[in-house]
Order: sequence, then C-alpha cells, then structure tokens
Amino acid sequence: MIRNILLFNFLLLLLHHNLPAQTKTDGIMSLNAKERSIVSISAHTATGNMPGLKAILNNGLDAGLTISEAKEVIVQLYAYAGFPRSLNALHILMAALEERKQKGITDPAGKSPDPYPADKTLMQLGTENQTKLTGAKIGGGVYEFAPTIDRFLKEHLFGDIFGRNNLDWRTREIVTIAALAAMDGVEPQLRSHYNVGIYNGLTTDQLSQLVTIIETDISKNRGTIARQVLQSVINKIPYDASAIPGNAIFPTGQKIDNDNFVGNVWLQQLVQMDSSNKTQVGNVTFEPGARTKWHYHPAGQILLALDGLGYYQEKGSAKRMLRKGDVVKCPPNLPHWHGAAPGERFVQVAITNNEKGATVWLEAVSEEAYQQ
Repeated sequence: MIRNILLFNFLLLLLHHNLPAQTKTDGIMSLNAKERSIVSISAHTATGNMPGLKAILNNGLDAGLTISEAKEVIVQLYAYAGFPRSLNALHILMAALEERKQKGITDPAGKSPDPYPADKTLMQLGTENQTKLTGAKIGGGVYEFAPTIDRFLKEHLFGDIFGRNNLDWRTREIVTIAALAAMDGVEPQLRSHYNVGIYNGLTTDQLSQLVTIIETDISKNRGTIARQVLQSVINKIPYDASAIPGNAIFPTGQKIDNDNFVGNVWLQQLVQMDSSNKTQVGNVTFEPGARTKWHYHPAGQILLALDGLGYYQEKGSAKRMLRKGDVVKCPPNLPHWHGAAPGERFVQVAITNNEKGATVWLEAVSEEAYQQ
C-alpha cells in the first residue's frame, strides 16, 4: 500500500509541468447529473467524509450511475487517498446497494472493463496511455533518478488502471480533480490535473461547476482555494502559492527579501518588541524547500508549528520533522536552522526574546545537510 501511495504522489509531482492546455473537443457546457454525483462521491471519499456518503451514492445511482462505474470511481481513489478510505467507501456502497435491493430497486450492473490487449505488455500499454493522456511524452527528472518508479507508473497506473475502459479518461480526470480540489496541500498537482482535464475534453465552465460543488459539499475554504488555482490556469499565469489563503490562522505577510533565508519565505509580524517588552512574535511561511541559514538567539526562541511539514536541526544533532502542533524550544546561543520539507509548505510562529541581543546569522545550510 505504501509503495502504491508513494508511486502516485510521484506521478502528481511529475505532472506539475507545462502540459498542453487546449481542449480536444468543445464538449458540453455543464456537468450532467451523473458527473456531478461523481464529483461529490470522489470528494467525500478522498477527505474521509463518510457520514454523508451513502446519501450521495444513492443520488448518483438515481442519476444513472451504474454499479460498475460507482465501484470504479472509488477503486481509483485508493491511488490518491489511500486504501483505508477507498475500502471504507466500498463498504458504504455495498450497504447502499443492499438497502436499494431490499426496496425493490434494481441498479444496472454497467459495463465491465474489456481485457487488456493481448499483443501488448502492461509497460507498452501504459507508455502509450501516459502519452495520450497528457499530450506529451514525459521523461527525465525523477524517472532517471529512480527508474523503478517509471516502471511502476507505466505498468500499474497507466497500464493497469487507465487501461480499464469502464470509465473514460475524461471521467477519470473528474474523479481525480474532485479529490485533489477537496484535499489540503496539493494545489500544484490540482493545477496540473486541471490542464490534463482540459486536454481530455473538460471545459473551464465544467471545472468551475466542479469547484462550486466542492464549495457546497466539502468546505467554502477548499472551494476558494480550488477556484484560485483554476483561475491561474485560465489566466495562464504561474501558480502563486502565496495567493492561496488555505486555513491560515494569521496573514501570510510580506515576502522576506534579505539573504538570511533560502527560497521563498513570508513574514507577518504579530508582536513588535518595544522599550517595555523585548519579545517579538512572527508568523513565518516557508514555501517547499525554503529554510533559514544557520543562526542562534542569545536569549533563545520558541517555535510553534501551525501547518505543513517542516524541519528543525540543532548543531551537532540530527534533523527532526515538525508537524502541526509540534513545539520547539531553541536553547540560547545554540546554532540551528528550520524550514519547510522539499514538497510541502511549512507555517510556524516564532517567539523570539531579544533581551540579550538580536539574532546572530551564520552560514547557509548545505544542500547535503538539508537533504540528509
């Protein structure tokens, strides 16, 4: 299970490149009732929001969703949300179908996937499907770094899953986009899949309608974020994570422009020191891979992890991970650094006592130390 989840996380990162944004067909201007139900099913499954899933599945079946299609939507989501949530949703689907049967409702079984082509290996089929899905042959980067991932992606994802034709690729992108739009911290991958969806026939009007469903069924905040990411695709402008509000407790603030940090870092001063209080408090947002230089505080510092995944390391000690709710007490005069993990933002509150002097900045953190 872990291997498969990591595999698909790699896929999402790989798709965060400049993919074709043109539409293959004009398509229809709005999602139909069955497609709207798929959005809700996908979003609830991906976020683990199971209490209302049975009603949503009933609505989808009433709208014409076949048993085969409903199962396939949920099975595909194991790749993006993990086996536990997918299995939980399948159990709810089974219960819903049994209740409908007891009520005399006969749901159509639907199309089963055709056998895989006998004249192609899964690697050959997956390579063809990958290129057709994205509109470009993807290579280099992590594929060369870890060739095994290339094989897993082609054979399992693009061969095994996308080789199953009981859902077309346009519908599979609806499933994927709805899941990513509902989940936290995957905005770059969401942007990439917007482009893949458009390339496979989804219109921007349909994607906007999908986002509206997320706003209504999942949360206003997730819908707002998904809509801002979609707007960046429509406007053909770079993705700007700093413009995404997220679930931030405090404002992002201003981008730091000094050389004491590597990467993009924002600071919102919450408490300024003055003549009566030498303590300052700041909300610091690190973009993926951003970090401080080595430094120390004469009177120490306290860090409160608010969101994302971060690193903290003291001189002479191993690096440790920081997650939401973690607290770090930095000893006085001990060099240390902190920042975000390579693939995720990190938000912290830094409480610094300047009573014995200001922060002393040292050398940059080596790439070896950061990656270790």
